[in-house]
Amino acid sequence: MAAVEEHTNLEPERTGLNRLASVTVFLGALAAVIAGATIWLLLSNPVAVAIALDGGEISPLVQELAELLYAALAGLFGYL
Repeated sequence: MAAVEEHTNLEPERTGLNRLASVTVFLGALAAVIAGATIWLLLSNPVAVAIALDGGEISPLVQELAELLYAALAGLFGYL
């Protein structure tokens, strides 16, 4: 019975570490997806990136990234 009580006492610490690890992995995966999409956009549509950076407007670049991510997710879900 003492082993059960010790495990119960350690549970809040492990839950916090598990949650921190989960959030860290999620943010890392999100950053990797955005970085990959940005590199793909630079390679596939450099004119849009150059125009967006030259004009100082980021909204066309964000729109292109959103369209790219949407197309990738739609293709992935269509495959599944």
